[in-house]
Amino acid sequence: MKISYHGHSVVLIETNEKKVIIDPFITGNSLTDLKADELSVDVILLTHGHNDHVGDTVELAKRNDALVVAPFELATYLSWQGVKTHPMHIGGAHEFEFGTVKLTQAFHGSSFTIEEEQKIIYTGMPAGILFTAEGKTIFHAGDTALFSDLKLIGERNSIDLAFLPIGDNFTMGPEDATVAAEWLQAKRVVPIHYNTFPVIEQDPIEFADNLSGKKGLPLAVGESVEL
Repeated sequence: MKISYHGHSVVLIETNEKKVIIDPFITGNSLTDLKADELSVDVILLTHGHNDHVGDTVELAKRNDALVVAPFELATYLSWQGVKTHPMHIGGAHEFEFGTVKLTQAFHGSSFTIEEEQKIIYTGMPAGILFTAEGKTIFHAGDTALFSDLKLIGERNSIDLAFLPIGDNFTMGPEDATVAAEWLQAKRVVPIHYNTFPVIEQDPIEFADNLSGKKGLPLAVGESVEL
């Protein structure tokens, strides 16, 4: 399994047979190396409905006939845009042909904003994602504050690779993310959701260096790791 980081919270997972992308914020993301009109994916996993996470989902899903897996309200909203969806909710797991997805808690908001109409559409609860395939488990925390049940997630799952936001202001910052990394007991931890906007500028290398056991893995944009 090959996992690559593409700026903000965008993570691409390539199994032996499928390409799975998480939170494909590409258009408008100055840090990404991807181009939405050239990207081929089979599955899109969404943590919540904010525009910088839903991103290019509709265009990608339609062009690739990709399945979108998302929290119920968000999946319903996207299905009205003509997208093929599978709705889920926090605490639920489902075994797909490409792997098993389980949604976890995340403490954040979730809504889709239509700027030109000054409209905010409620898209349900935000979530984290546990993705298991080919004997490996990846945890994408989505946008979240630090919360104590991260310890329970770590105790109940053997996490090979965790993606944690460190940007602060909208999510937990480096100090809280360091605690989250310890609670999750993941073998490796990749910082995400930083430097896209001035208010979330952080040093991912400093964060990684502060993690015990040399588990920090500050992937550069476009860089990948094999599991």
